[in-house]
Amino acid sequence: MSDATKTRAVVLGGSIAGLFAARVLADAYDEVQIVDRDKLIGVEGARRNCPQGKHINGLLARGQLVMEEFYPGITNEIFADGVPTGDLCGNVRWYFNGVRIEQQEAGLTCVSASRPMLEKHIRRRTAALPNVVFVEEHDILTLTTTPDKSKITGVKVQAHGQKRERVIEADLVVDATGRGSRTPVWLQELGYGKVEEESKKVGLGYVTQHYRLTKDPYGHDLSINPVANAKLPRGAIFTKTDGGRVELTAYGILGDHPPTDQQGFYDFVKTLAAPEIWETLQHAEPLDEPVAFRFPTTLRRRYEKLDRFPERLLVVGDAVTCFNPVYAQGMTVSALSALTIRNHLHSGAAPIPQEYFKDLAENVINLAWEMTNIIDLSFPGVEGERTREVKMAQKFLKLVQIAATRDKKVAAQYMRTAGLIDRPESLQKPAFVLRVLLNALRGPAKNPPAPPLIPIVGGKVDTWSTYKKAA
Repeated sequence: MSDATKTRAVVLGGSIAGLFAARVLADAYDEVQIVDRDKLIGVEGARRNCPQGKHINGLLARGQLVMEEFYPGITNEIFADGVPTGDLCGNVRWYFNGVRIEQQEAGLTCVSASRPMLEKHIRRRTAALPNVVFVEEHDILTLTTTPDKSKITGVKVQAHGQKRERVIEADLVVDATGRGSRTPVWLQELGYGKVEEESKKVGLGYVTQHYRLTKDPYGHDLSINPVANAKLPRGAIFTKTDGGRVELTAYGILGDHPPTDQQGFYDFVKTLAAPEIWETLQHAEPLDEPVAFRFPTTLRRRYEKLDRFPERLLVVGDAVTCFNPVYAQGMTVSALSALTIRNHLHSGAAPIPQEYFKDLAENVINLAWEMTNIIDLSFPGVEGERTREVKMAQKFLKLVQIAATRDKKVAAQYMRTAGLIDRPESLQKPAFVLRVLLNALRGPAKNPPAPPLIPIVGGKVDTWSTYKKAA
C-alpha cells in the first residue's frame, strides 16, 4: 500500500455475496473496494452479468436475520418500497408430495423481493459506508503475489474500453465472482494444486414470468409453492413481489423443463400439484416473456482440503458452493459466509485462510449441502451414493412431510429447519418424533379446497401486512 498505515480489502464481484463480504470487511479495513464487470451504482433492473436476476431468488429466514444484523432497519426499508411480506409457514401454501401442509406462523419473516430489488437495497446500504468504493465496469484479470507466491498482494484489473491494465494493491482479496470463479485456476498456476470438487447432475431447468392479476388466489397467503418430488419432478414458486406484480418460476428436474412458448408454459403449469396457479393465470396479464435458466449440476469446491493456501485470499458464496437453487440456500449461505469472515477478523490481522475454510465447511456449508443431498438423491435419476444414513434421513423426512399435512406444530418446526433457523437435530427430539409418527401413521390429509379467486380492485394484489392491519 502507498500509505503504510492504511489497510485495504478488495472484493471481487458485486453480487449479494460480495456486498455482504464488503459489509463485514468495512469494519476491519480502512478501505474496501468492490470490483465488478457491471455498472452497479444506480442500477435498479437485472444486471447483465447476473442471469438469475430475472428469476425468483429466495432469502431464507436465517438470511433475513443476518441481513438485518448487517444493515439495521433494512428489512422495513424493503417492505416500505412495496415488497410484500409474510411468514414462511403461516402465509405460504406449501405442497409436498402433492399434498398441502398445515399453515402456522413460525416466526419466519419472508422477504418477497425480486432479485434486483433486494440487490438495490443491499447495495445502497453498502455504498453508504464511508470507506467502501465501487470499481465498476472493470474486468478482473489475475491476482498479484509476492515473489515466492505465498501471499496475495492485490489484483490486476482493466477498465472497459481501455487497453491499460492496473493493479489494485490489497491486504486481503475476497473472491465473490460466483460459479465461474477463476480461483481454482489461479491456485494451480501458483503451484498450490488442484481444488477437489463435488457435484451432482440434477438437470434443473426453470422458466420465469411476471404478471398483473385481475383475480387473487392468495387470500391471506404470500406464495403458493408446489414442490417437485420423485413421482412428479415438477414444481413452482408463485409469489407476490414488488411493484404490485406476481412472479412465477416453474421448474423441472432431470431434463423435464418448462417450455418458453406461452401456451407450452401454461400447459406445463397445468400439471403442477397446485391447480389454483393455472386457474389464476387464466385471469392474468403477462408483463414479460417467459425466460429460461438452466442449472445442470450442483458444485462444491473443497478449499478446506488443500494442504497449502496463499495468505490474504478468501472465497465466498457460489464461488465456493453452488446449491440447487430450488432450495433457496445460496444467498443465505453467502450471508453466513460473511459472518464467518467476521469471526476471523481479529487483532487487525488478515484471516488465516485454512482456518476460515475449515470453519466455513464445518459450520455453514456441510449442513446445507447435506440437506440438499438428501432431497436431490430422492429423485431416482440423480446419480450419487445413497448411504444407509441418506436413506434413513429420506424416510424420516417423508414421514415429517406427511405429518405436516395434519399437524401445524410439525409443519412449523419443519419450516424452521428448512429456513436454517433451527438445526436438523430439532426434528429428532423424542417428543417431536412421537408427534410425527402418530400423525404420519394416519397417512397424508386430503387437500383442502383452495380459496376462491377474488376480483382485484385497482389491479394490485394486496400484501400480508395489509391483511394483518385489517384483522
